[in-house]
Amino acid sequence: MSDSLKTGVLLVNLGTPDEPTAKGVKRFLEQFLHDHRVVDMSRWLWCPILHGIILPVRAPKVAKLYQSVWMEEGSPLMVYSRRQADKLARLTQKPVALGMTYGTPSLYDGLSSLLEQGVEKVVVLPLYPQYSGTTTAAAFDGLAKAGKSFSTLPNFSFVRDYHDHPLYIKALAAQVRTHWQKNGQADYLLCSYHGIPKRYADNGDIYPQHCEATTRLLGQELGLDDSKIGMSYQSIFGREEWLKPYTDKTLEQMPGKGISSIDIMTPAFSVDCLETLEEIAVEAKQTFLEAGGESFRYIECLNDVDDHIQMMADLIANA
Repeated sequence: MSDSLKTGVLLVNLGTPDEPTAKGVKRFLEQFLHDHRVVDMSRWLWCPILHGIILPVRAPKVAKLYQSVWMEEGSPLMVYSRRQADKLARLTQKPVALGMTYGTPSLYDGLSSLLEQGVEKVVVLPLYPQYSGTTTAAAFDGLAKAGKSFSTLPNFSFVRDYHDHPLYIKALAAQVRTHWQKNGQADYLLCSYHGIPKRYADNGDIYPQHCEATTRLLGQELGLDDSKIGMSYQSIFGREEWLKPYTDKTLEQMPGKGISSIDIMTPAFSVDCLETLEEIAVEAKQTFLEAGGESFRYIECLNDVDDHIQMMADLIANA
């Protein structure tokens, strides 16, 4: 493939409601939870549950949670994603567009924007460090669907994952060290990853192996042994078993094991969002303190820090 092709970058993330209202959340969750990659139940069984119970009940509750973390410029996920795209474009001197698997701007919007700028090759970078069929593959499916709308497609290069990329690990470690310099080091560093149903992993999803590798490499980079760093899974939904250990159960047990202070980070999230700013920074903190813990400190996602943007540029250059 010629190196002279004009190259653009499509940054992909999950997406977010356009507004922190029950209507906006319902519109977003409807698209998200209709994806077979996310919920693989029979549509005959799932759709009545989704539309009859889950959306009417959850949308108003989730909207209130979004309102608690909403920023002046919009949803945290979108605000930080835009900042990432702007910084990456300046650093690489290439066109960079955002495309969300669900919601807006869509993958079609992102791809269309790049093609309008004369891009002949697109590097697709899903901002999921650890591969999962529920996230990375869903983005790939969405991109293939979006491509059907164009008579001429560009060349594509798709970054599958970067869970063990040296610059990613170093960026995570730098974020932890910066936090320690400001706040001191807690007894334990917990890495909380978004969960998936255990059945998905049993059927071949390599996500848990990637999460374990990220945690191990981060521990090595920071010089922490297994008594000082560990991992868990959050955002459990539904009744079936998900990957364990669960974050909330882990936090409940820690004070009883002599861990009174904890630092917690979310390495699977490239930007802060509802699942980090509310579920972890607020709900998880309450869980830990109510169980007898004394100090709980949340370490922000990498967001648009320079180390993170430099890692993205490296991934793009190698793609």
